Amino acid sequence: MTLVPDFSVQRVFVEPWTTEIGTHGMMALVTFLVGATCGLVGNFLILRRMALMGDAVSHSVLPGIAVAFLWTGSRGIGAMVLGAFVAAFATHLLIEAITRHSRVRPDAAIGIAFSTLFALGVVLVAVFADRVDLDQDCVLNGDLPMIPLEPPVRLGSLSLGPPPLVRLAGLMAASVLLLVLFYKELMLTSFDPGLAAGLGLPVRAVHHGLMLWLALSVVASFEAVGAILVIALLILPGATAALLTERMVPRLVLGTVHAALSAVGGMHLSVALDCSPAGAAVVAGAVWFTAAWLFSPTAGLVPRWWRAWRAT
Repeated sequence: MTLVPDFSVQRVFVEPWTTEIGTHGMMALVTFLVGATCGLVGNFLILRRMALMGDAVSHSVLPGIAVAFLWTGSRGIGAMVLGAFVAAFATHLLIEAITRHSRVRPDAAIGIAFSTLFALGVVLVAVFADRVDLDQDCVLNGDLPMIPLEPPVRLGSLSLGPPPLVRLAGLMAASVLLLVLFYKELMLTSFDPGLAAGLGLPVRAVHHGLMLWLALSVVASFEAVGAILVIALLILPGATAALLTERMVPRLVLGTVHAALSAVGGMHLSVALDCSPAGAAVVAGAVWFTAAWLFSPTAGLVPRWWRAWRAT
């Protein structure tokens, strides 16, 4: 065994776009939709200093799925998604309750909620292992390579693609529509909740709506990349864009570009190393973040060092 498999330009860079486009191209498209959708809501989480909320919501997926299976006895996607969504939004409500009715700070409340709920999911699966026929590895790490093999959704004679792709495309379209309709409310309540309340904006309703959007994004994405890797896809696009610009609209655009570059880079990396496509996409996204951290014209380490050296 070798640490790095034999490299072939034909296999790594040509075949994914020619003979293997139906498989690798589909996985890259799904990964892009996950990164772009999660990146949009992630920008507002970063703006509100609530990045760990994505961590909490993603970890609550496991107990939600376990309870849904025990309640319905079905592994159908409807029951799984409903259980995951209810658990995800319940996590937000639990964090809100701890924060509002105790002296525990929000970051500590997030840590308490996600660790407890994730542990509860592990206990449920362990205790009812004979009844909970769940693939924990799929829940945690996703099932991206299997998505191109699923029967496509058809609209008459038109094939729309596998169900996860259709769901993610629908969520992406809905996310863009939400941004267009409620952009001012999201920005004002994120920057200055006091001013927003003084202007008559429903600050708490907007906050709950943002958490609902987060829960939907996480639940729609975990089937593809898993509950763990979705955390990175929530944060990396927005964090990278924040290093390149201070304006929100360019951040949203750059976050989407980051998602596309991560999806393509992850596809080639997964082929080269024969590894998890979702994990490779996160690694590629971290590489783009590192490049922005080092070379951003305004906030990059290298330009800052260069300006400091020129000043001396």
